[in-house]
Amino acid sequence: MAPQQPSSMEQQSGELCEPESEEGPKQGPGPPSDQVHPVAHDAPDGGWGWVVLVATILVLALTLAFPSCIGIFYLDLQEEFQASNSETSWVPSIMTSVLHAGGPLCSVLVERFGCRATVMFGGVLSGFGMAVSSFSHSIADLYITTGVITGLGFCFSFQPAVTILGHYFVRRRPFANAMSSTGTALGLSTLPFLGDYLQSTLGWRGSFLVLGAVLLNCCVCGAVMRPVRPRKPRKSKVEAISNGPIPEGAKGCMLGIFQRLASSLRKHMAFDLFCSNPRFRVFSLGITWMMLGFVVPLIYLVPYATAHKMDPSRAALLLSILGFVNIFVRPPVGLLFSLSWFKGRHIYVFSAALLLNGLSNSICCISASFSVLLMYVLTYGLSMSVVGSLMFTVLMDTVEMSRFPSAPGLLSIMESVTLLIGPPLAGILVDRTDQYTYVFVACSITVALSAVFLMVSFYWLDSRDAAQKNGTPASGSPAKPAVSLTKDCQYSSVPTDGDKTNNPSSEAEKITDA
Repeated sequence: MAPQQPSSMEQQSGELCEPESEEGPKQGPGPPSDQVHPVAHDAPDGGWGWVVLVATILVLALTLAFPSCIGIFYLDLQEEFQASNSETSWVPSIMTSVLHAGGPLCSVLVERFGCRATVMFGGVLSGFGMAVSSFSHSIADLYITTGVITGLGFCFSFQPAVTILGHYFVRRRPFANAMSSTGTALGLSTLPFLGDYLQSTLGWRGSFLVLGAVLLNCCVCGAVMRPVRPRKPRKSKVEAISNGPIPEGAKGCMLGIFQRLASSLRKHMAFDLFCSNPRFRVFSLGITWMMLGFVVPLIYLVPYATAHKMDPSRAALLLSILGFVNIFVRPPVGLLFSLSWFKGRHIYVFSAALLLNGLSNSICCISASFSVLLMYVLTYGLSMSVVGSLMFTVLMDTVEMSRFPSAPGLLSIMESVTLLIGPPLAGILVDRTDQYTYVFVACSITVALSAVFLMVSFYWLDSRDAAQKNGTPASGSPAKPAVSLTKDCQYSSVPTDGDKTNNPSSEAEKITDA
């Protein structure tokens, strides 16, 4: 099933265009093995792919880890705009939500312009958003500049970077994915130091301006992500328009637009898969539930520590330690759980790590001292490494690889809703109680319950499938009656596949008799 993933991904991105149509006539007289594995020539599993891997790590460090570092400027933004906790928390929540919700739009851009151009465009957009944010006059301005514009730029950068990495690696793809996942940890370990230094020397406005320039490095990373094969002009849409009936008038034009929109939604968002695949439905609901409290502690950790008189540099050090834990834990975790023994058990390891992650938030309720928060960061970082390494692995186990490119589109839309409302709800809780500890208690309960939901649901689905496979009737289904036949009883029946296998001459006898 591994060779099917790049072929489906190349339909999504347009970077590898119709390998069969280009090389099919040339390879016709050749050996059949070239046709069975057409991806071997397209994905080098090395060479320039290592450069693309390093570029992907840097892109993930600059994009996925950035919203968590907004907490460094949390108190400055509150004092500057006289905003409450709930109003200020909308800034990172909008950024994180748009980062995930823009997935389908990013897929359309990748299909039209390719991965390299989309990553570079995302770098320009995110850098522009942060630079304009330094001139904001109200908290509502930050919602648009820092939240929407910068978040959309992050989405346009990180998703094509992960996609192009799948084109360059097939045999070594688990290792490449495990290494690329360290990009988020690299950003968590370095951006807090940079943000704290800039905040102490330039203030939040100067820091946002410099960070906008730093985000332009995504353009440099995107420039090295050259396509494995030069792109060809797509002819399918043109042929479909020319061969199909051309609508006339404004009504026909609107009908054509809606048809193209519906076709794009079917391609990039797996609504039918959500309805027909119970495992994907359970996993999507569980991840959406999890995101309600999964990233909130990262946003409120620094404000919680500084509110209890901890030095801001030591509070930023906690986030950096969290990043270093992910850097050292994620690669061996990715290699460990790629062993064959864990096949079919990834969801249970994922759920157990998620349960530990949720329960670890209650450690913050003990005290706000550096030693207690350090113990929390180590526990949270260890469980976060396992969750981050296994999330897409579980998704690949849940859906068929031919439908995998469309599955993250719907999942990102669903989780963006809870990512949007999670931090503001936590801000309201802080405003009402004047205590940050209630936020960590709420996150602990939310994430732990989502882990229990995933574990119990998948255990029930596995038990049901095992019962059906062993022939045990499921609950509520009538048992098949036992039939005893006498020696003189003669009957005729349509042979099944097993009958054909056991007695291959039975089918031939029926044909000759007819």
